[in-house]
Amino acid sequence: MSADIIDGKAFSASVRAQISEHVERLKADHGITPGLAVILVGEDPASEVYVAAKHKQTVEVGMASFDHKLPADTPEEELFALIDQLNADPTVHGILCQFPVPDHLNERAVVARIDPAKDVDGLSVVNAGLLASGETGLVSCTPLGCLMLLRDRLGNMSGKEAVVIGRSNLFGKPMGQLLLQENCTVTISHSRTADLPEVCRRADIVVAAVGRAEMVKQDWIKPGATVIDVGITRIPHPEKPGKSKLFGDVAFAEASEVASSITPVPGGVGPMTIACLLANTLTACCRAHSIEEPEGLTV
Repeated sequence: MSADIIDGKAFSASVRAQISEHVERLKADHGITPGLAVILVGEDPASEVYVAAKHKQTVEVGMASFDHKLPADTPEEELFALIDQLNADPTVHGILCQFPVPDHLNERAVVARIDPAKDVDGLSVVNAGLLASGETGLVSCTPLGCLMLLRDRLGNMSGKEAVVIGRSNLFGKPMGQLLLQENCTVTISHSRTADLPEVCRRADIVVAAVGRAEMVKQDWIKPGATVIDVGITRIPHPEKPGKSKLFGDVAFAEASEVASSITPVPGGVGPMTIACLLANTLTACCRAHSIEEPEGLTV
């Protein structure tokens, strides 16, 4: 068996195209432009690249992009004052603060300061609680992106057995909740799970998110399973001195021989994260104005 490759780059482009159509409709029918505000504190190079990509894609789908870059020594009260201002701004429908932030700032406190209705990263305790209780909130972007890929690939997932490797608040727990809502039988596994390979072998869906390069081997995968690889690790390139290479949590080449479908790294889950950030911003805008939400871009 040779697995079908799930092309996250192509799928994310189709999601952004849907978003762009809805944005144009909002402008034409209601005179409303969804707005996304991104806060960057400090000068982390990786964060700067990611924020620039968010800005570019936000503008490309026709949304308003509000970028706020603050010095690394910005005091907490100044950051909170900016968040309060954005919370009160009716032209801003989504707010995120790019993490990591400098050590003197508390990430949990920053997330808690953002209005849950504008928390398009889906990280707040309120949105996590809404998801866990089956209520309507905003869902963390990467799990939402994985769900979209799975829905597109599998359609109805009811009754399937799913194993999520990783129990983080950022990904593992919300991913498990989303799969439960799809009527999967869900196991959230982790570093202390007894006989993790055997747990994975019974899964129709494996979602790996631990950040350990090629941890999941071929003999962990049930023949015909769908594999979603969220992990990403950069290590020295084995054949090119001075260069590095990205690896996922799944040993891609060997797992592809038994899985029915699999995401590559890079080019699988990664491109979906910004697409789902834009989808959440559109959803938040529609909810703020009591307009029907677009189908297929939320849960």
